[in-house]
Amino acid sequence: MLDSSHLFFDLDRTLWDFDTNSQLALQEIFQSEELEARLNTKFNKFYSQYVKENELCWDDYRLGVMSKEDLRFERFLRTLKQFNSSDKDLAIKMGDLYVAKSPMKTALIDGTKEVLDVLSQQGYRMHIITNGFEEIQHIKLSNSGIDKYFEEIITSERAGVKKPHEQIFLYSLKLANAHPHDSVMIGDDLPVDILGAKSVGMKQVYFNPEGIPHQEEITKEIKSLKEMLAWIEGH
Repeated sequence: MLDSSHLFFDLDRTLWDFDTNSQLALQEIFQSEELEARLNTKFNKFYSQYVKENELCWDDYRLGVMSKEDLRFERFLRTLKQFNSSDKDLAIKMGDLYVAKSPMKTALIDGTKEVLDVLSQQGYRMHIITNGFEEIQHIKLSNSGIDKYFEEIITSERAGVKKPHEQIFLYSLKLANAHPHDSVMIGDDLPVDILGAKSVGMKQVYFNPEGIPHQEEITKEIKSLKEMLAWIEGH
């Protein structure tokens, strides 16, 4: 067994299948707003552009140069502009629809419930640390049926600071009554989840299903969540 009693998980792309759920929600919006005709483009092309714009907006949000309110519509406005539309009202509507639809989707990363079941049965205390919006992350957890596994749900809004800032990890440890030496952070984002946790002395499990190369020294790297069980059992 692992000599750590507290497991802190990222949510999006670590447990909750953000990419699948986001694409499903956006496809519904694309169809309901008749964007194929309005923008003269197919969904796949629109979605590819949105993914790029969304990542850039999230980078700005994490750096504190874009507000939550602006992020919600700006990612859509920037995407629309790539298809010769500057319709801000449409961007705002799409932002509202996306926030309403996406957290209702329930796709999980392969092995999520199986792994959480085993870890729960083994007595690990589990928590979430996420940069996602407060109201949305709770809906995701509840609708996908995994909220029952977690004691503390720490969002960047609740903590007042975003990953990878060390303060969100220290805040999370305090809330969970945990210490760095008996805690593990599991996440898919190397600089945000893994290096952030490492900076405060937590062990780290980097969920890297694509095998993205890097030079960082970390505690453990896995390509599937089930690999984590074998690693824990080996300790």
